Amino acid sequence: MRASPKPILEVCCPSADFALAAQMAGAGRVELCDNLAEGGTTPSLGAVGVTLQRLSVPVMVMIRPRGGDFLYTPSEVDVMLRDIEAMTRLEVDGKRPHGVVLGALTRDGEVDASLSRELVAAARPLSVTFHRAFDLSRELDRSLDTLVDIGFDRVLTSAGCASVADGLETLSRLTRRAGENLIVLPGGGVSAKNAGRILEVAGVRELHIGASRWVASEMRHRVEGVPMGRAYDPDEYAREVADPDRVAAVAKDMMRVGGRS
Repeated sequence: MRASPKPILEVCCPSADFALAAQMAGAGRVELCDNLAEGGTTPSLGAVGVTLQRLSVPVMVMIRPRGGDFLYTPSEVDVMLRDIEAMTRLEVDGKRPHGVVLGALTRDGEVDASLSRELVAAARPLSVTFHRAFDLSRELDRSLDTLVDIGFDRVLTSAGCASVADGLETLSRLTRRAGENLIVLPGGGVSAKNAGRILEVAGVRELHIGASRWVASEMRHRVEGVPMGRAYDPDEYAREVADPDRVAAVAKDMMRVGGRS
């Protein structure tokens, strides 16, 4: 009797150091991204290059131009295509990214099939995963059929729940529906306490986890009360855009002050 393939653990990693630690701890594949607080955005080319140089396991690269929703403007699509092109051309010490992770929805919550086809075509021959935008789509079964039709290799999903462990019936249904056409990758709330239960779902042979912790900075010189960012409250139904009135007001004031000097 042929042995079942060993399950693959994919770890979401926000840096090259993080990715190396994940590999050393047992990760069989990493998903490299930036801005975990926003669900992950595209990492820098430098971060991808150093990760490829240091790791021996496959590296998937997030292609997402910003946080927030998954409805993209023409400029954002151009950014995604350029980032994908960079990944298809990148090679470090004979190693290339294994694949990219991306996703797009229409304003009505359907998988944006037209854009997705364009992105997948641009990414080949790399592997392509549709990320958890899938969980915010209108109807998971129909969305899965669309991904299969487009030719995605994998879909990352929490089965439409905050934690995939709460949606095992849905996960089972999706896995059966995908069959051999697409890998269903459970992610979201996966832990040592529930990984075994999730792997018991027929057809599930891969898991995706986030595994971060906070450590104190090694900085001795510290300045209090001067934050470099702001408190973040994630909202997939809001996105940050430019405030041209504020820009114009500051520019006008600068011109006024400059004119007096």
